[in-house]
Amino acid sequence: MYGFSTHVTGSFADVVAQVTAALKEEGFGVLSDIDVQATLKAKLDVDRPAYRILGACNPPFAHQALTADPEIGLLLPCNVVVQALENGQVRVSFMDPQAVLQLVDNPQIAEIATEVRARLQRVCDALS
Repeated sequence: MYGFSTHVTGSFADVVAQVTAALKEEGFGVLSDIDVQATLKAKLDVDRPAYRILGACNPPFAHQALTADPEIGLLLPCNVVVQALENGQVRVSFMDPQAVLQLVDNPQIAEIATEVRARLQRVCDALS
């Protein structure tokens, strides 16, 4: 398992705003915001439900991780997916940094991943 998720009731735009605010409460900013729905429509003329990938970053932890292993940038940032479901709900899924960062054999990275996961879990819980 490489992630965890929750379901939220509300408009897609409102849920994206809630996720962004909850991330901020835990020290994360959104470095990137990929609108998959708009991209697939523009590039392939495919209609899909709303789907955004938010690249969440906590600068102090990113700095610690990059100091411990400069190549860790290949596994950053922590992606958060906001996805409209057919039943009117919105699923918010979080990358599990412990699962992803176990690829790195470095105890410092493991400690950082544990703390980052705890913060992302609190964001997930706050949305529930």
